[in-house]
Amino acid sequence: MSKPIKPNPPSVSRESAKKINQSVNTSQRKSDSQHNSQQDENIVKLIKSKIESLKEGLKTYPIRELVEHAEKFGPYLKLQRLETNQIRKFLDAINRLKAELAETGDFSKIETEVVLLKPKLAYAAARQRAAKPLNDVMSVAIDVVRDKEDFERLVQLIESIIAYHKAEGGK
Repeated sequence: MSKPIKPNPPSVSRESAKKINQSVNTSQRKSDSQHNSQQDENIVKLIKSKIESLKEGLKTYPIRELVEHAEKFGPYLKLQRLETNQIRKFLDAINRLKAELAETGDFSKIETEVVLLKPKLAYAAARQRAAKPLNDVMSVAIDVVRDKEDFERLVQLIESIIAYHKAEGGK
């Protein structure tokens, strides 16, 4: 008896197989990206709601929680393709105010400039969509800065966010 003849499977060229794999991988990355994007957008809401809940000002933001939030938010900003040069004027203004406060010790001398940080961020966000999440979070934070201790916590917040952004490979 002769063996039944098995039909040959349709041949798929290496090039076709490669294209199929790329298509599957791209679809999976898009799905993962959308899931991560939704998850990451929640960090913006989480930080904003935490800051809004601080009845005694930003100084009452528990430092461990602040760092934990920054640890998630920094990489999110990297995924949004935020580059520090896009917010350079804001960061320069923060550092200038930090130095001025260290020199004088008088928050009332910088209070107006602290409030005017909001338009700097709004401008950066209007020019570059990637800066919008940072604008959303920092605007809420600036709104609750009322004294030197609040400002110091604001500086810690932005420095932590930028540190984790850079650690993730942000430029």
